[in-house]
Amino acid sequence: MKKVIIFAAIFIVLFGALAFFTNYQKQETAKGNPYGKTTLDPSTEALLDDPNYQNNILPDELDKKIKSGEDFIVYFYASDCPHCKRTTPELMPLAKDMNINIDQFNLKEFPDYWDTYGITGTPTLVHYKNGKEADASEGEKTKAELEPLLKEWSGK
Repeated sequence: MKKVIIFAAIFIVLFGALAFFTNYQKQETAKGNPYGKTTLDPSTEALLDDPNYQNNILPDELDKKIKSGEDFIVYFYASDCPHCKRTTPELMPLAKDMNINIDQFNLKEFPDYWDTYGITGTPTLVHYKNGKEADASEGEKTKAELEPLLKEWSGK
């Protein structure tokens, strides 16, 4: 009986240490992230160093831009969306080449905002004009499909 208790105690200590280490590792990975959160979805963590996902905007910042009446483009995506993973590498370098700023909003990290912004699927590009949604484009797109859209929305 004594051996069972010792074995159980060792097991509990090892399990606790493993849980602590895993939690600590997640917090370290998430530290200093652009989302202002202590824990992130693993699919988001995988994108933290990806150059195509560096122009993130937080909900408060987006709300402020809309209320200010600015003209801008927001790319709503989800870090685990396979269509977004194919569209983003087409969109962001194109926007950079065209000198167009596109804010990126990760709905995986802020799921309450699907309804707030009327997003029904990802990826979705939304053009805001005078603080109101002027146009939107939903679904996976190629560079050839994105270029005329960005030209129209940016006036370039």
